[in-house]
Amino acid sequence: QKYLEQHAARNCLVNENNVVKVSDFGMARYVLDNQYTSSSGSKFPVKWSPPEVLHYSKYSSKSDVWSFGVVMWEIYSEGRTPFENRSNSEVVDDITRGIRLYRPHRAAPPLYQVMYKCWHNVRFKGPV
Repeated sequence: QKYLEQHAARNCLVNENNVVKVSDFGMARYVLDNQYTSSSGSKFPVKWSPPEVLHYSKYSSKSDVWSFGVVMWEIYSEGRTPFENRSNSEVVDDITRGIRLYRPHRAAPPLYQVMYKCWHNVRFKGPV
């Protein structure tokens, strides 16, 4: 549990039996550096957010699926920060253009396919 607390377990709950549950995707609160304030004034974690949140502040169970894929990526990259060398505005541009996180070394290709499917949708019809 201590390891998880120290290594990007922001969305993980651990019970007394060391059972880990992932929670609170879309509305997770991250350090100020990873938050973005939209034109409507709402704050959200850019690096964990899908296009519809980035552009329209629209959350749904589908945006939770996206964030779940990012949490999986964090786990298999051993706690690295998604898009760690990119600014929030660069990440918004990348996501909008279809750029996604790379396959972590520890994630087998079939597992990465699960992550990758979390980040691809047909519902976003915003500007490219």
